[in-house]
Formats: sequence, structure tokens, C-alpha cells
Amino acid sequence: MRNSPRRPLPGRFRYGTWRGGADPLAAPFDIRAAVDQIGDDMLAGGTLRDALDRLLRSGMAGRQGLDQLRREIQRRRRALKRQGNLAGTLDRVRAALDQVLAEERVTLAAEGDDDARLAEMALDELPEDTGGAVRDLASYEWRSPEARAGFEAIQQMLRHEVLDAQFAGMRQVLSGGDPEAMARVRDMLADLNALLSAHAQGQDTTEQFAEFMVRHGEFFPENPRDTDDLIDLLARRQAAAERLMRSLSPEQRDELARLMSDALGDPDLESQLSQLRDNLESLRPGLTRGPPAVIDGSESLGYGDAVGAVADLADLEALEAQLGQSYPGASLDDVDVAALERQLAPSAVEDLQALRNLERELGRQGYLRRGADGIALTPKALRRLGESALRRIFAALDAGGTGQHDDRRSGAADERTGATLPWQFGDTRPLDAVRTVHNAALRTAAGEVGAVVGPVVGAVARPLRLHVEDFAVAETERRTSAAVALCVDLSFSMVQEDRWAPMKQTALALSHLVATRFRQDALQIIGFDRTARRLTPTELADVEPEWVQGTNLHHALMLASRHVRRHPDAEPVVLVVTDGEPTAHVGSDGAPFFHWPTTRATLRATVAEVDALTRYGATLNVFMLGDDPGLARFIDAMARRNGGRVFTPELGRLGEYVVADYLRARRGRRRSA
Repeated sequence: MRNSPRRPLPGRFRYGTWRGGADPLAAPFDIRAAVDQIGDDMLAGGTLRDALDRLLRSGMAGRQGLDQLRREIQRRRRALKRQGNLAGTLDRVRAALDQVLAEERVTLAAEGDDDARLAEMALDELPEDTGGAVRDLASYEWRSPEARAGFEAIQQMLRHEVLDAQFAGMRQVLSGGDPEAMARVRDMLADLNALLSAHAQGQDTTEQFAEFMVRHGEFFPENPRDTDDLIDLLARRQAAAERLMRSLSPEQRDELARLMSDALGDPDLESQLSQLRDNLESLRPGLTRGPPAVIDGSESLGYGDAVGAVADLADLEALEAQLGQSYPGASLDDVDVAALERQLAPSAVEDLQALRNLERELGRQGYLRRGADGIALTPKALRRLGESALRRIFAALDAGGTGQHDDRRSGAADERTGATLPWQFGDTRPLDAVRTVHNAALRTAAGEVGAVVGPVVGAVARPLRLHVEDFAVAETERRTSAAVALCVDLSFSMVQEDRWAPMKQTALALSHLVATRFRQDALQIIGFDRTARRLTPTELADVEPEWVQGTNLHHALMLASRHVRRHPDAEPVVLVVTDGEPTAHVGSDGAPFFHWPTTRATLRATVAEVDALTRYGATLNVFMLGDDPGLARFIDAMARRNGGRVFTPELGRLGEYVVADYLRARRGRRRSA
């Protein structure tokens, strides 16, 4: 007997791996990955606004960016321009009219009376333009039943085209040839104009709109939500009809206008349509204005289809500008979601919404803040950038290089490691009471006589006896503190040689390392070009390359010396990242002096600061980028005077060198024995 599958009991639930497709609880994007991407662009020399724009344009996590959406809009626009001929209604009417006249002439030729000859003369005198011919034939007495039916079909087709151009659902309503359909159209237009007039006067039209949709919703398959939505739908098609007329030649425009006017054949209907155009113009002024549409394909489009094509073209042109975001004050909120949904697949709307949410989430989760000066990175974002940069650096460092930061000696600044050691006579480390009692209990449980732990049946509980060998102390490590000055070259040559991003990443990684693991250290970032200046991590992330000539290492070392002297009990560490020899120094008056090639005065001033740091006992290590011969000679001389080290790392490994050297140098020459 085969066992039936187990079913969960009522009121109980079973949980397991989701197997129904994509994870429904998965986030639409990785916000941290977005912050990393923004940070990489900023570290490469871009602004935050530019970095955010590039992220939105490129997209992420399988989502299309603005550029891809824009390319799809452009492809759709090119295809639409090749769709058909806007003057196709005239061509269709001419072809149908030629067939009608041919049938009428055949009938007249078979008749031998004078009336037939007069009718033939009337046909010969018809105007050459189609509109004039249709107007004159409206009062013509047809001899051929087929010709009469064909001419009535032309008039009906034109009437339907005029109405269908304004109302998307008109074709379905009038397609059955119901004689009462035109009466329903007149009633709808009267109610519509009454609704729009009330809305224009500022009245609350909520109930009136609901009643209108109940009565006439068949004419509006778009299902507008409210009166404003309805006005937008009507104005869009009205604007397309106006633009279509402007796209035709003057002769075509006049001919088509006469055809449309004569086709209605109903003064009341024509009056209602005219009133509708006036209402839309007053409610949406300027919307019906626009440049001529360029749609020129081989297929002949009817008037209604042509108006729809022009309306689609207007949507695409507006969407292309909105997705381009190249105008002042551009925002993703400007993108017309309804138009995007009409023109592209539903996934495009989802991608746009994901981009909108991404921009909002960056602010909501505290990575970006908006102020009077625009957007800026928050400390949380900087911590993320520093963490990411540091993670990449430590991933490349050898495992043997870790742990060099610690000085394993006792002292006032001891920190527990979590391990314990046996107590020895004279040991000043803190006693670990828990481990001490634990050792005594284990010894007693092993069978040593003289101690009982806890109550014992039939016996009297006695205190736990401690022996000397039971005592344990907590293992500690003494953390030395360091005053670290990181001097980074901001001259324009760093940008020209693609050294800007590695420099920034290295500085942020070191800043994050100090802030999270070695908080007792004092780090100061100093940027220098023609002059030097102190930089916070935020200022470093935002700093942009400038066309400034000059490498004022003298001024940078002056600021570094002041920083390390403010922390006399800390290990002084000075790290320099540069790609050019000193070409500027600060004079006695405090003004910077620049000259290239470098001068003896600049070199003497810089060497004097090196000697001052050496006398103070500071470790001065230089990370030399590039192969400038002048820089190599100067750095070699500086290393000889200070005793520091010189590194020539590859750009991709700059961070590894700086961080590893920081961990080594902070245990430097000034440690007490």
C-alpha cells in the first residue's frame, strides 16, 4: 500500500526554499553595490552628481538604465516615421471616388436620354481637387445604385475618421452601422462639453465625471481616472490632429479640411466638436501647438490612424527628452510613465520605477543628503567606500602581514584578547575569576581530596578550595597609538596619468582602517598641489582635479609636522604619495612660490622640513608613482637623510603598499624598550 503524501495540519505552516521563479522578496537592486559604483566614479575624478547620473544611465542588477530606455525610444521613433503616409486619407478618398465615378459613367453610357448626357457633363466639370469634388457630388443625383452606395461609404468613412481621430473608442462604436450610434455620439459630446465647462469654472466634477463614464465609458477604452486624466487624453489626440494638419502641404491641408467639414454633414455635431476644441485649448493652453510631424512611409494611413501615429510620435519625442535628463532641473519624476507604458513594454516601466526607487533609497537609507548646495555623500556612504576599498586591499595582502599592528606588552592601555594564561608571581595582568574557579572545579572533579562542589546527598557541602595553580589571568595586548599624516599629491599630472582614483581609494581605505580598527590613532589627510591643505574624508571624496601646476611638498610636510607634534605620545608616521619632484614652496611671507624646473630654494625648503621630521623621530616613507628622474633623485636623497623607505608600487597595488607600510611604520623607532 502506497503511503499518501503528508499534508500540513490545519493552522500549521511549512517553510522551504522558494521554487516558483524569481525570489518575490528579493530587492530590485543592491543599494550597497550602487554606492560602490558611485564611489568608484567619484574616486576617478567625477562629481557626485555626475556619478549618480552615470549610474542611472547605465542601470544595474539586470535593470535597464536611462540610456537603454532612450535607445529603445529612438528605435520605436524611427520605425514610426517609416510607418506610413500622413496624406493617406486623401489617397484613399481619391481612389474610392475614381471607382465611384467610373461606375456612374458606365451606367450613364448605357442610357440614351438627355439627362444622362447632362449628368456626364456635370461629372466632367467636377473640380480637380478631391475635397471640391466630394462637396459638389453631395447634391448629385446618382443613377447607379452601386455608385450611390460607394459615395455614401466615402462620406461615412470620413465621418468615422474625424470622430475616431478624437476618440479612441469611436471606431468600435460606429463599426456596426447602428443608426442610433450617431445619436449616442451627439449625446456624449454634449455631456462632455458640459463636464469640461464645469471643470474650467473650478467646480468639483467628481460625481459628474463618474456619471459621464457610466453613460459613455464605451468611447474611452483608456479608462481615465478623473476629469484631468480625461482632459489629458483628449488634448493629446487633439494636439496630434492639429500637428497632422501642419505636417501637410497647404494644398493638402485645405483639401483635407474641406473633406472633414463636409463629411460631418451635421451642423449640431460640428458645433459640438468645435466647442470641444475650444474647451481643450482653454484647459490645456499651448498643448495643441507643436512642430510638423515627419512621418513618410509607403503605407497609406487613414486620418484616424495618422492622428494616432502623430500622437505616438509626440509621446516618443517627449520621452526622449525626458529620459535624456539634459535640461536644467531634470528629474526622473518628469518622465511620463503613462506615455512610456503606451510606447514600450511593461518591463520598461518597471525599470524606470526601479531607477526612481534607487534614487530615493540612497537618500532614505542615509547614503545621500540633499541641501541648498545639492546632493552630498553622508558619513555612512564614506564608511561604505572606505570599507570597500579596504576590503580589496586586505584581500590582496599576504596573511603573514596581518597582526603587525600589535605590541604584545603589558601597560596602562592593555586590551583583552579573550584568551587566558596561568598566573605567575609578579604578573600585573587582570585576574580572570571565572577561569580560576573553573580550574579549581575541574581539579576537584578529577578526584583531588579536600573540596566538594555544591550540595551532596548525605554530606555537608564545603567551600571550594583554591590552589595557586588554579589562578588564571586574562591575556592582554598593548595597543600603541600613532599620529599619521598622509600627504597625497593633487596636481593635475595625477589625473593625466590615471593616478587619481588609486590615490583617493588608498586615502579612504586608510582613513576607514584607522577609524574602525585603530581609533586611538590620529590620522590627518593632507592634499597638496601649489599649496597644501587639510582634508576630511568627505572633502577628499568630493575633491575634483584642477588645472593647477605645482607640487608643494614643502607645505605638506609643514602641516604634517604640526599634526604629529600635536600628539607627542604617539608614534609619528608620515606617508607621502606623489608623482613629481617638488616645484613649489612657501616663502617667509606665507605666499606660495612656483617655478619649473625646480629651484634650489624649493629643494632647500623641502629638505629642511624633512630634517625637522627626522629630528623629531618621525618615520617618513614615500610612495613614488611614475618614473620622473628628478623625483627619483630627490626621493633617494630624502630617504637617506630620514632613514625612511621608498616604494614604487604599481597603480593597482598602491593601497596594499600604503596600508601594509602603515601597519609596520606605526610600530616604529620611538617605541620604548
